[in-house]
Amino acid sequence: MSRQLSVHEAAEAELNEAAEFYDFRSSGLGTAFIDEVQRAFEVILEFPEASPLTRGRVRKKGPIKFPYSLLYWVRPNEVRILAVAHQRRRPFYWRGRR
Repeated sequence: MSRQLSVHEAAEAELNEAAEFYDFRSSGLGTAFIDEVQRAFEVILEFPEASPLTRGRVRKKGPIKFPYSLLYWVRPNEVRILAVAHQRRRPFYWRGRR
């Protein structure tokens, strides 16, 4: 079954903010961060149930090569990325996202 990937608007903002932060620290590091997240998205789409459940139906992929985890849920035709969460950020801040 082929699923579509969708990214919550707030998760997209988190991704972009983190990339800007990394680029500020070192030119090109933001691009490396985005590339790593894209690879994780591909793995999630290929094996959506492989990551452990963290809360209810929400799964957690991570850590990637950066201190971030991807939180998502699996629907019949979609994988929905709810958060691109820094691992030191308060847990479950993303709970109200759909």
